[in-house]
Amino acid sequence: MDGDFLLLHRMQNGDDQAIESFVRKYYPKILRYCHLHIKDSSFAEDLTQETFARFFRTLHQYQHYGKAANYLYVIAGNLCRDYYRKPEELPMEELPEHPVCLMESLDLRMDVHMALEHLPQELREVTILYFFQEVRQKEIARILGISLPLVKYRIKRAKELLTIYLGKENFE
Repeated sequence: MDGDFLLLHRMQNGDDQAIESFVRKYYPKILRYCHLHIKDSSFAEDLTQETFARFFRTLHQYQHYGKAANYLYVIAGNLCRDYYRKPEELPMEELPEHPVCLMESLDLRMDVHMALEHLPQELREVTILYFFQEVRQKEIARILGISLPLVKYRIKRAKELLTIYLGKENFE
């Protein structure tokens, strides 16, 4: 039995410490995932919180087949897609207080975000999971409900396009 299985069992039995441990374990990963999709930090945090709220609302029905993180990524991915379906104005991301010190880092992050936005949705999703969330290819296939060869193809194609978009010879 893996650690998630025992943790989930304890959570389903109302153990508050198990719930807190679960959130501490997965919250940073899901927040980073949402932030890569949603540029606004406060909306990304809202979507992360909603991801956990939806997970806990259905916890009594949840059947553990592998990794709980995969299920969280599915929920978060659906919420991020729903966010962009809303016809609302997207707010500008807040700039850091000391822009001179962080300019290179900010420029690189903006370049990466712009390159990601140019990727087709199916390549963007695989790219975020693989390169930024460090999810294994087999897990990505399960999360997205696609074949492993298709995941590998999309990663390869995303590398090619990002190399062009970022103007670099190698994107690893």
